[in-house]
Parts: sequence; structure tokens; C-alpha cells
Amino acid sequence: MELLMTLPTIKVALAGAGAFGLKHLDGIRHIAGVQVVSLVDPDLAKAQKIAAQYAIAHVATDLQDSLALPEVDAVILCSPTQLHAAQASQCLQAGKHVQVEIPLADRLEDALAVVALQKSTGLVAMCGHTRRFNPSHQWIQQRVKTGTFTLQQMDVQTYFLRRSNMNALGQPRSWTDHLLWHHAAHTVDLFAHQAGSPIVQAHAVQGPQHPELGIAMDMAIVLKAASGAICTLSLSFNNDGPLGTFFRYIGDTGTYVARYDELVNGKDEAIDVSGVDVSMNGIELQDREFFAAIREGRQPQAGVAQVLPCYEVLQALQAQLQ
Repeated sequence: MELLMTLPTIKVALAGAGAFGLKHLDGIRHIAGVQVVSLVDPDLAKAQKIAAQYAIAHVATDLQDSLALPEVDAVILCSPTQLHAAQASQCLQAGKHVQVEIPLADRLEDALAVVALQKSTGLVAMCGHTRRFNPSHQWIQQRVKTGTFTLQQMDVQTYFLRRSNMNALGQPRSWTDHLLWHHAAHTVDLFAHQAGSPIVQAHAVQGPQHPELGIAMDMAIVLKAASGAICTLSLSFNNDGPLGTFFRYIGDTGTYVARYDELVNGKDEAIDVSGVDVSMNGIELQDREFFAAIREGRQPQAGVAQVLPCYEVLQALQAQLQ
């Protein structure tokens, strides 16, 4: 703690004052040596209100206005999916480290462009693949690394009731979410990460498209890793019931069910994961990794190059669905 107090403060701009932007602001409050100095959102009144709540001095409706601030070291992007790749590139071109919320892009070619730009600039560029950081999934990963658990199957359900453009707070969205390029990205990346093995087979089917939203509301994906492990993923925006994502890990030495930061065994008995990391908040842990990578001059866990194989799989799945 004393060392952190002697280091220069990392000054951050955050773009997107929606549900996930607030999660990041709440998480950063617990991280020493970091200060959010600028908030960007197209809704100026909303941005001003939230900036006042979090003592953020600068407010803008255009990301470029924040990037022009010389004191800004890094940017966290919580903007609509369709803007992620372009804004990540914009930040890197402005000489700022960047963390972009999942997904990195909604087209492989855009993801490749961000990775190429990161490599040419040498800046820290990370994508918010939060499941890697949730204590529940970290607990599994620790056992994979020590050889005490080998993944044989993941059974995943990603369910929401989202028949209109609403965010996690029940507020209207100006953009349309996507089962494949957003929600499936979490599981595709996590499966390869937890299996410790690249994905070698991927298949998908989808249901009818919504007449107004223009997206499939139901989807099923099957994956196989080089290790032989398999993954079945069911996704729906039509589910009128418990919302969120449930991960069932079936392995050689046990069965576990993870939901965000909580974990139970196959008999629904709780597993204490409070000692896995310094926090029980996956978003906070994700942000801690981003800022630690900046301070240490390295690429972070879930750096854009590291998660690129996920987007290669998503592109292949999209080609099947088309």
C-alpha cells in the first residue's frame, strides 16, 4: 500500500455512463492510485449527474474531447458494441492505454486491426473478458493449473429477457445487443482458457430473427477443444425466468456450478472463494489487472492479442449461421 501511494496516479477517462460504466466506477473506488478524471456519454445531462456523484471533474459527449486531455493516461470503454473496435483504435492512436468492454469487436477484421495497432504502439490494450477474473472461475483455473482438475465438459446457459433494446438497469438502449458477438464471446473465450487448450471444432444453430431487432433471439453452440473437452452453450433473449449465465464444469475430479462470483459443487453445496483474490468483484479485479499492467509495462491477462482466438471462432460461427 505504501508503494502505491508513492507512484503517480493513473488518470482515467471512462466512456459510457450506462450499467457497466457504473460497475467500473464502483470498482475503481476500491483501487488505490487511480482516479477517473473524465466521463464521456452522448447524454450530457446523464453524464453530468453521474460525474457529480463520483466527483469526476470533466464531462464530454465526444470521446475525442477526453483524449485531448494531456493528463489522461488510460481509457475504459463501456460504449455500444458497434463502437468498440473503432474507439479502441482511436484511444491507441491518441497514445492512451485502453480497456474495452467485451466484445473487442463485432467483426474479426476489426479485432485484427486493434491487435495490430496495439503491437505497433506497445500500449496496454485489454478486453473485458470478465469471466477470467471472477473468483469462481479463477478457483477452477487454479485447479486446472495444478493438475488437480481436468475439464471434460462445460454446460453453459446464458439467458435474458430482452425483447426490446433495454440495458441491465431496465433503461432504453440506443443500440442492439447480440447473442453471438457479445454473450457467446464470454463462454468461447472462457472455455478455451479453462480447458487450457485451443478450440478446434465449433458449430452453431439459431432460431428465428426478431422482426424489429433483426437478431436471432435464441442460439445453441457446441465447441470442442484440442484436449478433447467439449462445451455446450444455450443462449436466449426470450427467457422469462432467472437471468444471467450459469456455468457447469464437469471434470475428472468433480462437478462445479459458477454464477458470476459464486461457486457451488455438483450437490449445490457452497464453495468459499473469498480467498481467491483481493476482491469478490470480478469487474474490480479486471480493472486491477489493467492498471497493474500499465504500471508494470506488460500486456495484461485478457490482452487483445490473447483473446483474439475467441473472435476467430465467432467469425467462423457467424459464417455457418449465414
